[in-house]
Amino acid sequence: MKRRRIATAAVLASLAVVGCTTGMQSQQPMSFFVTSVGKGNGADLGGLAGADAHCQALAKAAGSTYTKWHAYLSTQSTAWNDPNFVNARDRIGTGPWHNAKGVLIARNVDDLHAAGANLTKETLLDQNGQVVNGRTDKPNKHDILTGSRPDGTGHPGGYGDMTCGNWTKGGKEGAAMVGHHDRGSAFVSSWGTSWNSSHPTVGCDQESLRRTGGDGLFYCFAAN
Repeated sequence: MKRRRIATAAVLASLAVVGCTTGMQSQQPMSFFVTSVGKGNGADLGGLAGADAHCQALAKAAGSTYTKWHAYLSTQSTAWNDPNFVNARDRIGTGPWHNAKGVLIARNVDDLHAAGANLTKETLLDQNGQVVNGRTDKPNKHDILTGSRPDGTGHPGGYGDMTCGNWTKGGKEGAAMVGHHDRGSAFVSSWGTSWNSSHPTVGCDQESLRRTGGDGLFYCFAAN
């Protein structure tokens, strides 16, 4: 009997260690999310500063302890040879990034933009751990504002508006590049299933964003 108790205790201790290890792996703090709501004025986010503040507010409300959140957004310069622009990939920190359920999204910036990144409708969750509506849901919200090319860099100036005036336009004029967070598209193509660079919007106001399947949502990353 004594021997059996000792053996049982050893097994329980072993399971406890495994459980703790597993818990540590699955309880990573959230360092990435898709905004559950936009700013409410189409692609006028108040510039990068306004978008970052929105990320920060949503993250704080969700209980995040990270203090520096940046939106995954690029800007454009006024001319093709003007270096005054911002690349989304350069402003989100170094990773790794986990969603609200502790699932690893990407280990670093290069991994994030590689073909094997863990970016799907099931992993690209909002700050509350909820799945964001995709192409086959109603309403469709899979267009995510990025203003970026597939590698996370911005479009050159003179290329046409791809950032709704660097995130300050909320009317019919202008356009912004979006990605499909659910990797879903009616077209079987690399751009159609891109999470960060699928197609431009048909305008910058909320109505125009919704016409192509969006709601003014964007990606947020903990940059510290």
